[in-house]
Amino acid sequence: MSESFTRSSREGGNLTSAITQDLGRAIVTGKFSDGVVFPYEADLCKQYGVSRPVLREAVKMLTAKGLLKARPRQGTSVQPEDQWNLFDPDVLRWMMERKFTIELMVEFTEVRLAIEPRAAALAARHATDAQRTRIADAIERMRAADAGDDDALTADIAFHVSVLEASNNRFFRQFTDLAEATLRFSIRRTNAYKGVPRASAEEHKVVADAIIAGDAARASTEMYVMIESALNLLLAAGGHPQRTD
Repeated sequence: MSESFTRSSREGGNLTSAITQDLGRAIVTGKFSDGVVFPYEADLCKQYGVSRPVLREAVKMLTAKGLLKARPRQGTSVQPEDQWNLFDPDVLRWMMERKFTIELMVEFTEVRLAIEPRAAALAARHATDAQRTRIADAIERMRAADAGDDDALTADIAFHVSVLEASNNRFFRQFTDLAEATLRFSIRRTNAYKGVPRASAEEHKVVADAIIAGDAARASTEMYVMIESALNLLLAAGGHPQRTD
């Protein structure tokens, strides 16, 4: 039984969730090889000290994430990485916990580049007054972080999440959990590559001002430039050619 599981249990976490986190992390970090038969249900129940229904629910959740597959008369086996649901925030977080790779962050930043500029444009057109206020508040939090009065990372994430939510596109809004999970890793990296302790509040404010002013074209362009800059930092760190488009 891992330390993370026992800690979660001691803190009163939901048993099924704690087991899912523990086993999911173990699968993604390579403690089980692709294609191997997963431990027997009875063994896992004994390991975690839980009933079969609790264990089965955790296995069901891991199966939904693409990590496991049950076959009649063959038991439950571990799935190869290309079967994992990378749009599941837990799976992506576990992947980044196992060993940070520039390539993974580059690929995710490419996804951001495809989504966030469009989300910014939609936010400029469709954001409610309350949503515009949340975007402005995130900028103020970033400024406060510059003065040591807020957390720079959470403020930065709050900005990007608030823009996705303000797009009022139901698919983009579904992207917020995934973005939040990944930005906790990527923001630190890109800031380190820039040689700065935190992201620029003023750089983000240019995007926020365009959204609040209802200037969709400018909001999209400025968001694109900001994310492309982060992407090029990652590409350079990985020894890859930078984007020129």
